[in-house]
Amino acid sequence: MLALMHGSPDIRPPESTESVRIPPGDLGRGRHRLTTQAQVYVLLSVMTVLVLICAGIGAWLLNSTAEVSDRLVDRIAPARTSAARLQSALIDQETGVRGYLLTGAPAFLEPYTAGVATEQTEAAQITALVGDLPDLAADVAAIREAGAQWRRSYATPNIAAVQSGATPDEAQLDAGKRAFDRIRALFQTQNDHLDRARADSRDDLVRMRTLRDWAFTAMLILFVLTGLAFAVLFHLAVGRPLRALRAASRRVAWGDFGHHIPAQGPADLRDVAHDVEAMRGRIVEALNDSQEQRAVLTEQTAHLDAQTVELRRSNAELEQFAYVASHDLQEPLRKVASFCQMLERRYADKLDERGLTYISFAVDGAKRMQFLINDLLAFSRVGRVNDARVRVALDDALDAALANLAGRIEESDGRIERPRHLPEVVGDPNLLTMLWQNLVGNSVKFRHADRPPVVRVDCAPEPESGQWQLSVTDNGIGIGAGFTEKVFVIFQRLHTREAYEGTGIGLALCKKIVEFHGGRIWIDTGHTDGTCIRFTLPVSAPALPAGDGDGDGAVPAPALPDDGAVPAQEGDHPA
Repeated sequence: MLALMHGSPDIRPPESTESVRIPPGDLGRGRHRLTTQAQVYVLLSVMTVLVLICAGIGAWLLNSTAEVSDRLVDRIAPARTSAARLQSALIDQETGVRGYLLTGAPAFLEPYTAGVATEQTEAAQITALVGDLPDLAADVAAIREAGAQWRRSYATPNIAAVQSGATPDEAQLDAGKRAFDRIRALFQTQNDHLDRARADSRDDLVRMRTLRDWAFTAMLILFVLTGLAFAVLFHLAVGRPLRALRAASRRVAWGDFGHHIPAQGPADLRDVAHDVEAMRGRIVEALNDSQEQRAVLTEQTAHLDAQTVELRRSNAELEQFAYVASHDLQEPLRKVASFCQMLERRYADKLDERGLTYISFAVDGAKRMQFLINDLLAFSRVGRVNDARVRVALDDALDAALANLAGRIEESDGRIERPRHLPEVVGDPNLLTMLWQNLVGNSVKFRHADRPPVVRVDCAPEPESGQWQLSVTDNGIGIGAGFTEKVFVIFQRLHTREAYEGTGIGLALCKKIVEFHGGRIWIDTGHTDGTCIRFTLPVSAPALPAGDGDGDGAVPAPALPDDGAVPAQEGDHPA
């Protein structure tokens, strides 16, 4: 579900929720449309093309303006200057020739000679600057041709005549003046053409600058309009569908689970809308399922409440039965056993062997019934009567169990191997003592006929579960792999009463004690030379220091002889 961005006070949760399933075909609609990223790329591409076109137009305008400006500044203006020098050079020629003809002084020929050289230089410069302009090029050619004609027909012959001693007359001087006046007319024509070229270039420059300014203004307006158009299109294509999706998601987030989420806009937004709509449908289905489950749980709770009442009544009856079993039922059994023993003592000489056997059977049955009732009471009291929660040192519990089994251990010449230290746990000390007593007692009881029993107690932390793992290992007759679970069931026996005494409740009692303390118990099938029973207890004290409790060197239990044998006592609960 989309994150709730801003709550809307106008949204109200629906009165009822209705599951809406999206048709499978509807989930694929809109995939042919462009995604938001693709639309952005298209807009950027259009903008890029537009910028490139405008940049090309701008570059052309700037280049054209620069060309017109360069033509005016770098060609027309220098051409006017060169034209002025050209005209001045021709005038110097005419003045020098006239002075020489009037005075005969050779000094007047210097301006003439210099003017001829300057004429050639400036004519070449003008041709290089404006040679592509036909009028200006024709003007230069005409002036040079007229100058050359004036020198051939007037200047050169008259200079030669003066140098030979002749004196020119007024008619010759007037003819030279009239010939040069035609050159002056060409000067005027050239100046007019240069002025017109400069004016045309200025007009072109003004026109290009105006066109450039209008073009840049149009580009700016075009960019602004394009940006506005892109913003409107993006708003219509992306912004509005996204806002609709957000509003619909907000309504659903506020509890209107029946509100349909529309699919609009680009393909990716439509896909998101379809996914959110599918999520809404699943939420509605889950909500309906949860309501159904709540109804079922309510019904089950009522049923469990009724069962709890029945269980309390049953527990009360069991409490009463335990009281009767521990007091009222044992009294008749003791009476039966006592009177049977009295019959045996008083009428032993009058009864045959069969009668004495029957009396022995009756006494044994009454005693076994007493043992069975006591064991059942002990089993039923685990977790009900024995419910102490104190810190218990497992060493003390093991010491108490070994003290109870001292006579049996001494009788069997058994040996107990145990760690130097056992940890502390939280539990019931009597139950833990009973646990050790049953486990060690079974190891001594089911010993091998060819060797004395050796019972080893080990303890190690179990990091993966955070518990202590303890074990009781012996070298006895062992338990078959097919009976590793059966032995923990109450009243299950693997041997006859004639072979081994007991009621078959010991290991079931051990399992109940271990599970009451939060652990588990099992038989290690990997140990084949005897029996290895492992069980766990929760850690309730810091771990032992390194080197303690590893059990590498077996040490006798406190109060045990050096060989590990202790006197045995009755009162154990063997399996």
